[in-house]
Amino acid sequence: MTIDFHKNEEAYQQLISQLTNRLKKVYQGGGLKKIESHHQKGKLTARERIAYLIDKSSYFLEIGAMAGDGMYQEEGGCPSGGVVVGIGYVSGRQCIVVANDATVKAGAWFPITAKKNLRAQEIAIENRLPIIYLVDSAGVYLPMQDEIFPDKEHFGRQFRNNALMSSMGIVQIAAIMGSCVAGGAYLPIMSDEALIVDKTGSIFLAGSYLVKAAIGEDVDNETLGGATTHCEISGVTDYKYENDQQCLDAIRTIFDKMGDNPTAGFNRTTPAPPAKAPEEIYGLIPADRVKPYDMLEIIDRLVDNSSFEEYKQKYGQSLLCGLARIEGWAIGIVANQRKVVKSKKGEMQMGGVIYSDSADKAARFIMNCNQKKIPLLFLQDVSGFMVGSRAEHGGIIKDGAKMVNAMANSVVPKFTVIIGNSYGAGNYAMCGKAYDPRLIFAWPTAQIAVMSGASAAKTLLQIQVATLKSRGEEVTPEAEKALLEKIISQYNEQLSPYYAAARLWVDGIIDPLETRKAIAMGIEAANHAPIEKRYNVGVLQT
Repeated sequence: MTIDFHKNEEAYQQLISQLTNRLKKVYQGGGLKKIESHHQKGKLTARERIAYLIDKSSYFLEIGAMAGDGMYQEEGGCPSGGVVVGIGYVSGRQCIVVANDATVKAGAWFPITAKKNLRAQEIAIENRLPIIYLVDSAGVYLPMQDEIFPDKEHFGRQFRNNALMSSMGIVQIAAIMGSCVAGGAYLPIMSDEALIVDKTGSIFLAGSYLVKAAIGEDVDNETLGGATTHCEISGVTDYKYENDQQCLDAIRTIFDKMGDNPTAGFNRTTPAPPAKAPEEIYGLIPADRVKPYDMLEIIDRLVDNSSFEEYKQKYGQSLLCGLARIEGWAIGIVANQRKVVKSKKGEMQMGGVIYSDSADKAARFIMNCNQKKIPLLFLQDVSGFMVGSRAEHGGIIKDGAKMVNAMANSVVPKFTVIIGNSYGAGNYAMCGKAYDPRLIFAWPTAQIAVMSGASAAKTLLQIQVATLKSRGEEVTPEAEKALLEKIISQYNEQLSPYYAAARLWVDGIIDPLETRKAIAMGIEAANHAPIEKRYNVGVLQT
């Protein structure tokens, strides 16, 4: 191995260590004192409930672990958005699990909580996966009610989704394991079956204090909406259990008896590990992100047997397209080549840039994968489309539009992993969040923005200096330098994958060595949803 390889490896290991430490902090939810208080009430935490529920030694793919990271500091923070979400296995059946974390503001809903819950339901709908709600929430976080209550993608959308999912035949099981208040009470009761834990679970439209204020009635919460009330008097809930463990065991029993549904029929053979060591990825990604590298070497460490059947190998070389397998599943890969290549026309093409020929190739490949019912994986390290008179005269906009059209209209499931840069229109063409990837993850080296930090900072500096001068303010070289440093610092913070993960622009930040498991889990989930729509790209700019 070269000196550069070992430097890269060391730098990446530091990024992995940072990720591990940040996740450890997130996993503590509202903190150790809140966890202990939870235990004293005889309750498991959200993560303990999930660990107990899912099949032992099975893989749990968490979604949105970093949601809310660094946000709502004036409110005391909201680790993981106050809810734990993931794809796992219960009684051998793949499903979505959503568990309110009552150690975080009593499980109250912040704006990011609503966004994360809706993302969980979106995954369930797209993949026809059953969903389990482990409910323990105080309802809407009232100081921010205007940001969570009334709009289309706010709190109420989840109940619309409950109804929609029920009509689609998607199984929904809810366990009331703590508070379930106000509008939030509809979520478990709009599910197919509602379980409740005695003494700790409660469900009502208004708690005892509000009832007293509204109608003058004195009543305690247990009498108002406890397990006995709703299992023996109102009939609102279906089953009552003595503790969390019994309730979770019952969910496993329900899942054990569910029937099977049709599948999409994606091709799978016996899984095989890559022939080239995946851990070498750490040394192959340059610590200096400006330096080139060969994306083929990364692909070889992600796919089974390191076998990649490249499509149009010598044409449109700034994008790699080809077929492979991940954990046995057939997959079509579209990846940005990061090394400089030379076309047969003698044009030197920069790594990470999409040119007309590569966009044309990718569009055709994407259409072929749809024709053959092969899921798509996009590996992003993209600076954008080529610019300049030569590119414009060559029809780069037309060819780029063709690629976006072919990708956007895909009916096969799409998955996206952001390895490095994800800038501008390149983010769009390579299936960014706006283009409905079934799952989208970032590596610790990812950066997501409209353009690179250096380009954006210079542009923003020019705008701010011009604004100051228009006010008659003098801008000294020293002041201009200080302003540039401030802009760069702010922009770099927004480029961070943690900034993106906090806002759910990506489903999470993962160690490159987790990529195969995550994508395989995603394809398995997608296989539960038969393709019902015909592939139609509409009018292509040719």
